[in-house]
Amino acid sequence: MSRASHTKPAEAVIESGVVASLSHEGAGIVHAGKTAFIPGALPGENVRFRRSRRHRQYDEATLTALLTESTDRVTPRCAHFEICGGCALQHLSGDAQLRFKEGQLRDNLQRIARVAPERWLAPIPGPLFGYRRRARLGVRYVDRKERVLVGFRERSSSLIAAIERCEVLSPPVDGLISPLCALIDQLSIRRAVPQIEVAVADNAVALVLRVLQPPSAQDVVHLQAFQTRHAVRLYLQSGGIESVRALDPEASMLTYQLPDAAVELQFLPTDFIQVNAAVNHALVATALSLLELSPAARVLDLYCGLGNFSLPLARRAAHVVGVEADAGLVARARANARHNLIGNVEFHSADLSADVSQLPWARSSYSHVLIDPPRVGAREVLPLLARLAPARILYVSCHPATLARDVGILAHEHGYELLAAGVVDMFAHTAHVESIALLASP
Repeated sequence: MSRASHTKPAEAVIESGVVASLSHEGAGIVHAGKTAFIPGALPGENVRFRRSRRHRQYDEATLTALLTESTDRVTPRCAHFEICGGCALQHLSGDAQLRFKEGQLRDNLQRIARVAPERWLAPIPGPLFGYRRRARLGVRYVDRKERVLVGFRERSSSLIAAIERCEVLSPPVDGLISPLCALIDQLSIRRAVPQIEVAVADNAVALVLRVLQPPSAQDVVHLQAFQTRHAVRLYLQSGGIESVRALDPEASMLTYQLPDAAVELQFLPTDFIQVNAAVNHALVATALSLLELSPAARVLDLYCGLGNFSLPLARRAAHVVGVEADAGLVARARANARHNLIGNVEFHSADLSADVSQLPWARSSYSHVLIDPPRVGAREVLPLLARLAPARILYVSCHPATLARDVGILAHEHGYELLAAGVVDMFAHTAHVESIALLASP
């Protein structure tokens, strides 16, 4: 839900109502007078609540009592669920979370795209806990409390939640919150470490500390001791991405496996990789199955990153072309092709929000296209896709509204048929909706 610029605190009046549905952010919606959004409330529940912040179109509210409980309600595993903003749906069963996310996709396709798939794909589930291998944790030394906090932001706040562990982070980082607090509290630069970036690879655990001041010699001793004690790799980032340096200069590249495709991908700790390893394995397998590649297939993979889809596709196709705006990721994708001895793939750097129609790779022919754009979607490249006229397009999306917009354009303006669509539970316990859509030429 959007936040209005003019808000004011609400009077402390207790009201009651029945929750009609969940918002896009996972809050319960009650239509009792002006609409109220109530974190922690579930559809069908009769609740008491207090309006905590008033807006023009709606109010934010606090749940004060459950009069009746949904059969989908479960006890959150995390002791910090009520204050930490990292998760929104731990009180909702895993199956119900998938139904909620599929409902979001259905609604967007109906309302925005004005088209329905010929078939709905079974949701791709994943582990509910210990799954998050990429994360960005906030860090702050709080003078008033005389302690360091490490974690996600509090709900509806810029403050960092005071937590001791995180149930959704991949091991061993799930249990390193308190040790990290203790480490940073030892440092002379404890007020100059604003964030820690987490990357859990198959071969190592990387923690990138953003440092606004250079650590002292004694700080480095503490960092090295932590690295050894917890069997992790520490990196320091003093500026942009190019400033990231491993504490151990001999540190090798991070890696993760796609065993079904016999592919190993190498990456840097700040590179984009899919957050959920188990779901990524299933997503890649699903993509290969839905595209139905023949040995003669020529595939274009747009927003290809470091080759997560491109290299498995190349195992089955005659030729694959990957395109990505980030030149560093393109370099890693090329290195990954060499690392895996895959010679029928090429990678190019291009800004896909600009006109790329005259670039050499865009003037070739392709039988299949896979696109995995950022949240803003792929609107700018849709005319190119229409001109290329591939037999099948697989759209992997991290935002159902922009997916629906782009699917609607491909369907209504370019004649593509929506064969299938479904959701992917990449971020369990959050309201984030990952989805896929398969389109075919008429």
